[in-house]
Amino acid sequence: MPRNLALGAVGAALLLAGCTSMAGKVPPPPPPVVDQAAVANSVLSGYLQLLQNLLQGQPAQQAEIVAGAQRDYDASPTPSRELKLALILGTTGHPATDLPRAQKQLREVLANPEMLLPGERALAFLKLSQIDDHLTLETENRRLQSEVIRLDHERVTNANHRLQAELDENARLRKELDEARAKLQAIFNIERSLNERKPGDAGR
Repeated sequence: MPRNLALGAVGAALLLAGCTSMAGKVPPPPPPVVDQAAVANSVLSGYLQLLQNLLQGQPAQQAEIVAGAQRDYDASPTPSRELKLALILGTTGHPATDLPRAQKQLREVLANPEMLLPGERALAFLKLSQIDDHLTLETENRRLQSEVIRLDHERVTNANHRLQAELDENARLRKELDEARAKLQAIFNIERSLNERKPGDAGR
């Protein structure tokens, strides 16, 4: 009986100590709820602000923006940094514009869309579509210009051929005219010689 009481006292003490220990601990707070829409808006605003600064900046500032994006990408070529560099290179209006390179990088980024935020994917897709259209128009313009140059060259060549043919024909006609004049002059000289001899023959 005393032994049971002792064991009960020990158990009660341990239980009381555990409750006291639990009472002294504060449960950890729940993880904060991330507003994905706010994050996406913040990221997109950052990209758009960067491009605005690029277009409105002085040449030195533009060069620094391009160089900074290139340094970041070279140091750690993450999809977001590649997207940032591609957006810069794919924006016209500054000396470092390189649409073919931007097109290549955007296609690389969109090959793994799960590595980007939804807003980044949308921005990359829109920019790639814009660059594709721009490069297609450039290619078509070059083709049309080449076609116009080719047609102009053909017209000039044909006109030169016609002109040369007319010059050759004129030269031939001039030669024939000179020969005809020479023949007429010879006939005239013969007739004049005959006419000059006729009076003398009549007197004899």
